[in-house]
Amino acid sequence: MSKLHARLVMGAAIALVLGAWAGPAPAQTKLKWAHVYETSEPYHIQALWAAEEIKKQTNGRYEIGVFPASQLGNENQINEGLSLGTVDIIYTGVAFAGSIHKPLSITNAPYVLRDFNHFLAYRDSQLFRDIAKGYEDKTKHKIMALNYYGQRHVTANKAINKPEDMKGMKLRVPPAPLFLMFTKSVGANATPIAFAEVYLALQQGTVDGQENPLPTIMAKKFYEVQSHIILTGHITESLVTIVGGHVWSKMSDADKKVFEEVLKQAAAKVTDQIHESELKLADEFRKMGKTVIEPDRAAFRAAAIPLHNDASAGAGWTKAEYDALQALK
Repeated sequence: MSKLHARLVMGAAIALVLGAWAGPAPAQTKLKWAHVYETSEPYHIQALWAAEEIKKQTNGRYEIGVFPASQLGNENQINEGLSLGTVDIIYTGVAFAGSIHKPLSITNAPYVLRDFNHFLAYRDSQLFRDIAKGYEDKTKHKIMALNYYGQRHVTANKAINKPEDMKGMKLRVPPAPLFLMFTKSVGANATPIAFAEVYLALQQGTVDGQENPLPTIMAKKFYEVQSHIILTGHITESLVTIVGGHVWSKMSDADKKVFEEVLKQAAAKVTDQIHESELKLADEFRKMGKTVIEPDRAAFRAAAIPLHNDASAGAGWTKAEYDALQALK
């Protein structure tokens, strides 16, 4: 046997011994996290952070790929994908998850939340956990966290100061039933359009306006095709982070704890960043030459409140849940 051959044999033997000593590599679970937001937005940035953190804390057992900007489908499609097992984790608006369990969409009733602090009180409340459990019992999916999405405002190519100014206006709304409560309260014509198609619909005049928080209006560049931003603040919007039941049911308790803690941290970071950017953006839009209007919010609120518990307008919660939400401080 040549010296080289001997060295190769010995090297192979050592590798075998070391391999046996180290044991088999842990099996890796690859997961898909789908959402409809841009790569520049905090939702995506924090999803990437969470994916890396989970990988680190589980010693590489979970590899999470994050798919932004509707790559794996629009809101309705990714919710369906969670049930089909084609996606594993999603961010989705509470109105979309609420189409499965109606009480979850309660905070999307216009002006049902007073302000950001009311949102925080709800996020940390037993009421939210109880409502989330209703969804979990129905779907077997697990709601991990509530993310702040911001106060929704209207954009248009005309001035809007009071609810009557929106009468007959073709307003793009997300394709989830509860958004019709706001349009009904102001007499606008709701036009449901998928998020990825909104810019084109505004540009082509398919709709007269849309409504979203200021950070979204900036990220999606809706200001390029709309001249007026009206600070209606009609819905204090939030997203839920959900892990599919097909994944959650197979996890060890230790891994569940990691997912819960990391995804809550990511949601808290999203919440802080969105709230911070919200406070600055009205002035940014003014500097860009946009007309920013502070309308008569009291009039908008007065038009919406009578619909809060009206089932024909989309309400799907109990009066007890509604009263508990209003009582939160």
